[in-house]
Amino acid sequence: MTEETPGFDEKPDVPSDAASEDAAQEAESADKAGSAPAGDVKDVALQAQLDQVRTALNERTADLQRLQAEYQNYRRRVERDRVTVKEIAAANLLSELLPTLDDIGRAREHGELVGGFKSVAESLETVVAKLGLQQFGKEGEPFDPTIHEALMHSYAPDVTETTCVAILQPGYRIGERTIRPARVAVAEPQPGAQSAKSASDEDTKASDEESGGPDEG
Repeated sequence: MTEETPGFDEKPDVPSDAASEDAAQEAESADKAGSAPAGDVKDVALQAQLDQVRTALNERTADLQRLQAEYQNYRRRVERDRVTVKEIAAANLLSELLPTLDDIGRAREHGELVGGFKSVAESLETVVAKLGLQQFGKEGEPFDPTIHEALMHSYAPDVTETTCVAILQPGYRIGERTIRPARVAVAEPQPGAQSAKSASDEDTKASDEESGGPDEG
């Protein structure tokens, strides 16, 4: 009777618990390996969104600042135009009153500004002063063609430059705007007076040098 030899095709028995544990470890390792890249991608996406929000915020802030600057410039321009329009309107009105003010001035010079006429005249002068009207022009001040109008011309030995020697009509201005120049009579130094004075000064200087200088007191 022949004995049967066991074949080599039979598989050894493997405990089922060990196989399950190995499968679980492999799955856990796979999960850990896959979760790390997913978290990095999520962080990158959030950072990109944050950068976009910051960029949009900076743009809106710049727009707001630009609009605010434009509004401030607009306010200043409107205020400047308002003042200019007010000055022009006041100048147009007061220009019509200048002959009346001239009459009041002449009446005052002749002592005719009395009684009720004086009260009315002073009230009118107060009103025009509140509107910004200023009178200018005085005898003895240097002639300035930008604010003076010379109606008479003469020579005088006691002036060293062109000088207003008489105010024929006072000038008026509102702020920096001249609405009528002062009409004046001017005097200039005598022709040759400066040359004579210079020659006299030279003679005096030469005499002092010859005598050793001016006498000391």
